[in-house]
Amino acid sequence: MAEATRPARSQPATLSDVARLAGVSIATASKALNGRSQVRAETRERVIEAAERLAFRPNQVARGLLAGRTGTVGLLTSDLEGRFGIPILMGAEDAFGAGEVAVFLCDARGDAIREQHHVRALLGRRVDGLIVVGSRTDPRPSLGRELPVPVVYAYAPSEDPEDLSIVPDSVGAGRIAVEHLLACGRTRIAHITGDPGYGAARERAEGARAALADAGLTLVGEPRFGAWSEGWGRAATAMLLDRHPDVDAVLCGSDQIARGVMDVLRERCHRVPEDVAVMGFDNWRVLTSASRPPLTSVDMNLEQVGRAAAHALFTAIAGTRRSGVETLPCRVVIRGSTVPLS
Repeated sequence: MAEATRPARSQPATLSDVARLAGVSIATASKALNGRSQVRAETRERVIEAAERLAFRPNQVARGLLAGRTGTVGLLTSDLEGRFGIPILMGAEDAFGAGEVAVFLCDARGDAIREQHHVRALLGRRVDGLIVVGSRTDPRPSLGRELPVPVVYAYAPSEDPEDLSIVPDSVGAGRIAVEHLLACGRTRIAHITGDPGYGAARERAEGARAALADAGLTLVGEPRFGAWSEGWGRAATAMLLDRHPDVDAVLCGSDQIARGVMDVLRERCHRVPEDVAVMGFDNWRVLTSASRPPLTSVDMNLEQVGRAAAHALFTAIAGTRRSGVETLPCRVVIRGSTVPLS
């Protein structure tokens, strides 16, 4: 093909432009760019070179319509302002961006009627699939089995076992938290946590007890359920120390609770972590980094939950659907409240 400079243009190059520069028909250019076997190798190279010179990009919407897809998905959340929903949405958006998929984000604000309105609007835009992000890990109602596109639920599992849900492993999180404290040499471990109406609170306590049982130990007293607040952390710690002054570790159901626990330990002249190790949940950096000492916490890997949900939706759109609840492991982020750090 003769040398040619890239033409100056204000509009994106079209397939017709590529065909003209390569000296072939539009049909042949299309076949070459789509990898069809009917095109000779030298012709394919000429078409590809022309496309590169023109910075040609196929019309993704047009190609998607031919395949029955639009290259768009819907992200439906009830926690757009919460610290749990945002990391999940970021992880999902990262995965979709890598696949050049456009995302429509809708916030239902916990309102079932608003949620149904958003679902209808997204389906009206012919999205290829939906990810539904909950505000807590308790099961939520399914959007139903009659939707024309696949749906993946993230963080809050669907009540329908035929749906696919991606959630953090709360039981496993409680287990690895206690295993860390045991590895630090702690044996008298108490658990102060939040509202027992939350499945995550109950499941973390279950995992903590299981890890202690494996080590031949039990919690110091029963799990202390209450509010997800620093105030509850302070009140529960005062009661704990009055009854069990020899406690050597406190596993907290949230980083907010842990801050309250550390306040009272400091007031009672218990050093952290030398006398009592303290551990939180959620790895909320605003709290963990500002604590003194910095707070060891369990990270639920929420961005990974979002990425996994996006990949699962990709797979479902391609025709392979899964069902059930899939759990992803959490991780311990070690800081100075459990291990003295230089």
